[in-house]
Amino acid sequence: MPVRTDPDVLVIGGGAVGLFCAYHLHRRGASVSVVERGTVGGAQSSSSGNTGFVGTHGVSVLAEPGLLGRGLRGLADPAAPVVVRPGADRELLRWLWQFRRACRGATDASPLVAMKQRSLAMLREDFGTDAAFTESGMVLAFKTEQAFARASATVPDAVARGIPLRVLTRAELSELEPGTEFDIYGALYNEEGAFLRVPEFTAGLGRTLTAGGVQIHEQTSVTGFTGAVDSVRTTRGEFRPGAVVIAAGAWSAACAAMLGIRLTLQPVRGYSITVQAPPGGPRRPVLLAEGRAAVSPFGDQVRFAGVLEIAGMGRPPSPRRSDGLRRIVGGYLPELARARAVQTWSGLRPCTPDSLPFLGRAEAARNVFVAAGHGAMGMGLAPAGGLLIAQAVAGQQPDLDLKPFRLDRF
Repeated sequence: MPVRTDPDVLVIGGGAVGLFCAYHLHRRGASVSVVERGTVGGAQSSSSGNTGFVGTHGVSVLAEPGLLGRGLRGLADPAAPVVVRPGADRELLRWLWQFRRACRGATDASPLVAMKQRSLAMLREDFGTDAAFTESGMVLAFKTEQAFARASATVPDAVARGIPLRVLTRAELSELEPGTEFDIYGALYNEEGAFLRVPEFTAGLGRTLTAGGVQIHEQTSVTGFTGAVDSVRTTRGEFRPGAVVIAAGAWSAACAAMLGIRLTLQPVRGYSITVQAPPGGPRRPVLLAEGRAAVSPFGDQVRFAGVLEIAGMGRPPSPRRSDGLRRIVGGYLPELARARAVQTWSGLRPCTPDSLPFLGRAEAARNVFVAAGHGAMGMGLAPAGGLLIAQAVAGQQPDLDLKPFRLDRF
């Protein structure tokens, strides 16, 4: 197939967010091309090493009272779930200032919950038979009495908002996870908990799009733009699209900066370890609340992911943090701490100070849209976010109000 250099829409980024933008744009009849600096589902992408959580639970808003101080103290603790490494990077310092403000306030997480609910509904409808999609319910595990009590108090409100959450007795937990050793104080259960096996799902979505006529150009980096925006220069030639969607993950801020668009976005490093599933491994996803870690069963393997290392783009991964992640998980699920590792991964998650992604049109360029900053919730937000972007590109009224996601809110 000849390369289409003048698609209706060029999506920059072939991760989960970019692919779902392409998916919904293509379904609306647009000709779509995607450029990806690496490979779809490759080691550089967040979806390569995460736990694939989708549904109404999963990773929560990062900013909360006292977290910045705990992150600074985490420098001395290898098992700290959040680590903040301030440096001389002006953009990182600017982001930390906004993050400090978010920690002092109360971020309204309802737009995230709405996106997660819509994403889960889309996955059920469009990918319910996909072998990489599993809806088995999710266990929320709490190590301390205080954290469990706070979470239990939110159950009635969650149920009122349509989230099927309930407190588990120890007998119910044993029935859900027979043979699994938990070292916790208490647990909740969300019947809507689901996960995607990644990177298999992302790679499969890429193949589906290609078969449908979307052109995906891997190993292709954006080098510049002409006008606002008449053409996009890449390492594989020039494109002249009708519209551009920047969905380049942790590299979105640098890409947008070429157009004079400033995104308050920072790459936050995360870690994961995939182990051979022990006989007593969990059968369904488990969220380790205080440890800010997630566990997903992938057949004969189990993957756990966590640690949020706020340190900017240039700092390399730390084996010390991978070891610390194993200690965090072992504090809840002792068998996993002893399981044999088959893969260790580290990657960058694009985060905003308030954990809400950037979604919408850029004021500086009439035909440029941004879908970035999904943090550690990319798989759970991408399906709905892709639809919102497709509606915005088409000039339609989005299903959700985009004001909480506006690009200039910081």
